Amino acid sequence: MADPNLHAPDLDRLETALLEAIESLGPIEPTGASGPAARRRPADPIRDGSRLTVQMADSLFDAQLQSRHLDHAARWLRAKGLGYYTIGSAGHEGNAAIAAALRPTDPALLHYRSGGFYLARSAAVRQARLAGARDVLAGMLALAEEPIAGGRHKVFGHPELDIIPQTSTIASHLPRAVGVAFAIDRARRLGLPTRWSDDAIAVCSFGDASVNHSTAQGALNTAGYTAHNGIGLPLLFVCEDNGWGISVPSPVRWVEATLAHRPGIRYASADGSDLADAYDKASELAEWVRSERRPAVLHLRTVRYMGHAGTDVESGYRSASSLRADLERDPLLGTARLLVAAGIATPAELVERYLAGRREIRTLAIDLSTRRTLETAAEVMAPLSPRRPTSVASRSLAAASTDDRRAFFGAKLPEEEGGLTLAENINRALGDVLLSMPHSMVFGEDVGVKGGVYGVTRGLAKKAGAGRVFDTLLDEQSILGLALGAGVSGLLPIPEIQYLAYLHNAEDQLRGEAASLSFFSNGAYRNPLVVRIAGLAYQKGFGGHFHNDDAVAVLRDIPGLVIASPGHPSDAAPMLRSCVAAADVDGTVSVFLEPIALYHTRDLHQPDDGGWTAPYVAPHRWGGAQVPIGQGRVARQGDDVLIVTWANGLYLSLRAARRLAARGITARVFDLRWLAPMPIDEMLGHANEIGKVLVVDETRRSGGVGEGIVSGLAERGYSGAIERLAAEDSFIPLGDAANLVLVGEDDIVAGALRLLGERRP
Repeated sequence: MADPNLHAPDLDRLETALLEAIESLGPIEPTGASGPAARRRPADPIRDGSRLTVQMADSLFDAQLQSRHLDHAARWLRAKGLGYYTIGSAGHEGNAAIAAALRPTDPALLHYRSGGFYLARSAAVRQARLAGARDVLAGMLALAEEPIAGGRHKVFGHPELDIIPQTSTIASHLPRAVGVAFAIDRARRLGLPTRWSDDAIAVCSFGDASVNHSTAQGALNTAGYTAHNGIGLPLLFVCEDNGWGISVPSPVRWVEATLAHRPGIRYASADGSDLADAYDKASELAEWVRSERRPAVLHLRTVRYMGHAGTDVESGYRSASSLRADLERDPLLGTARLLVAAGIATPAELVERYLAGRREIRTLAIDLSTRRTLETAAEVMAPLSPRRPTSVASRSLAAASTDDRRAFFGAKLPEEEGGLTLAENINRALGDVLLSMPHSMVFGEDVGVKGGVYGVTRGLAKKAGAGRVFDTLLDEQSILGLALGAGVSGLLPIPEIQYLAYLHNAEDQLRGEAASLSFFSNGAYRNPLVVRIAGLAYQKGFGGHFHNDDAVAVLRDIPGLVIASPGHPSDAAPMLRSCVAAADVDGTVSVFLEPIALYHTRDLHQPDDGGWTAPYVAPHRWGGAQVPIGQGRVARQGDDVLIVTWANGLYLSLRAARRLAARGITARVFDLRWLAPMPIDEMLGHANEIGKVLVVDETRRSGGVGEGIVSGLAERGYSGAIERLAAEDSFIPLGDAANLVLVGEDDIVAGALRLLGERRP
């Protein structure tokens, strides 16, 4: 039963000012040749010279009204302890014109103040007039039935509307928008289908304060850079400029100055308080983007009402006169003026229309306020990272025909080459992926022509073509954004980040965008992605912390992210195939962390023993060599001590185990292979059997992988002896000094002996 206390008929200051202003409009003579008494017909322009028709203006006014009513309802619900989100679109309702200027199938990535756009597109696509308003209210109330995030967050998004939901991280969606636009034209060039039409354009809205963020600057630069290179990028940026970043004003004319003269990007400005002007400018710009396949930016001047959010008191940083002046720029008043001037409504009719819509939204809010919210942790997490291991296993076996593989690889197939290094196995696996999955792409800095700094992608661009294996500009945010846009569009991106240290200035693209999309869209959108990262330490003769980075904590705490880290060459190809298959089947986001120091290592114990090479497995044997996500392996048998490790630690531990064997000590070496999800249960069985565990962790002592191993075993009841070796909490210095802060082979031998109660030799 609805709570009678929810009924609150009082109008607030903004509403009163708007309605009084509408009432004061009085009769306005239509302009133009039609004469003072004429009433414009539905198909007539709302005013002479405009593309906006009377019928369109009337429909968009409804979307604008709903958006304003929802903003007031958000504060109303919050005051009753029922609503959870109060950042509104009040003053930005002119963005409804942007929706009308585009096709409803053009993919959109919206700013959190683009409520008018969302409601206008909903009205254009769906029959139920309040369908969009119901979506927004359900988001405010965190209802389980909310159609995009399912009560997990209040976002503008809907698969039927081709609106990709975005979180609130400042400007973080702009790199993905560039990627979506890139994917539209690249897929068309390659003859591949996407979820968008071939002549679609992408639209991305953001605020004026966001312009100053490095993410926005990087995305704008990438768009211009791409266009400058003659590559299709049909993208319309929309900067909704209300002049404020919470309490900080944007400098006068700064937004225009920073947007108007960007190379490769066309610029136009429009008055967001004038629906006809906004529509005319947006229509012209959208048509240009669609025909030219080049990016443009619309600078939409708006106003902000009701502060940044419900807790923001504007009077603390704005003068009363400036607040009063803004009331004259109300976009709802501007549209009301157009409708009255066109002779299709009186001020009194528009006032009643406002009040009737207000009652309608409040009634809907009351009805929805008793609906179910999320009830269990399992329900919350259901869309986070779905796993269908059987389907993934089947997909990982997909391979091209022998004839196609010979045409691709040449006379000698990978499986005929003999023992291959880690880098070579990754290279051949990427080749097979490119060959068997036409929608896959490999890209990054130096990846194409050169074949990567370490030669891992050497020759792939020539074999697969420059449309699928290509170089990017040197900007990790843009590389990942490109991948996110390609993935959500239906392609399968495999980007490379050249060094692990280079990821850190772009990691929000993984945390805030990639890993969260399925979660905040309840699985309606996904971004299949395998990010290859060259990283970790132990490079000889080439040091410094930027090229020897052992910091992976930032990856391990991202919900749903898979982290693969093959150490031995025999694992590289099957683990990569599992990641790619999971991306294709489940939309999984994976990081494939490759130990640089082992890329070209060939020997394990002595020169020319070939102990760190492995033959490439032929496709008909892939089933037997498969490595499921989250499954570790025993790399060496033993019964006296269990060494748990991975990547470079695996190499060092196997060498140490041989030295221990010379003393009559048998060490069982367990290779994690996966840092997330980690094979703790497998490990536990071995730990309980042996009772002595040495964790060899090449990452840092604080926040390192070893912490997860030790705590995971303890939480599952392991009570035997355990010791952890880890790198020091230090950046890695140049030269031999690196050995002073990293775990070494001698450390492993000594640690095992301590566990066994023996002295170091």
